[in-house]
Amino acid sequence: MLYELIAIVRPGSLSEVREIARNAGAQVIRSGGVVRGYTNWGTFRLPKVTTKHQARYSEGHHFIMRFDSSGPVQASVRRTLGLDPRMINFSVVKLGDKLAEVKDVEGKAGWNNARHISDSISSSQF
Repeated sequence: MLYELIAIVRPGSLSEVREIARNAGAQVIRSGGVVRGYTNWGTFRLPKVTTKHQARYSEGHHFIMRFDSSGPVQASVRRTLGLDPRMINFSVVKLGDKLAEVKDVEGKAGWNNARHISDSISSSQF
């Protein structure tokens, strides 16, 4: 199954972000999965101030990792990230489980530059 991890790490050192991404990817690979790619989106303001591990954050460093693995592997990645005190927030989204659904998905996650909802709907393929 193809998953996409959207992670927000506390701002500061880029080496912390790399270490977290590398550890999550290594966990997938050790379990027989495949990492399709990473995308570094950089530091952005959060929609609202977030409290995590007794600290308040107004911005965070965002990165995305796309990977193929089984369900238990993505659950273990979620468990590991949830225990890391450097993480502010994360989400794992299932992009598909059949080959026909995931064969054309790239490893990089692009930024949506559409200004209006109607722009993104007209540019997408149905």
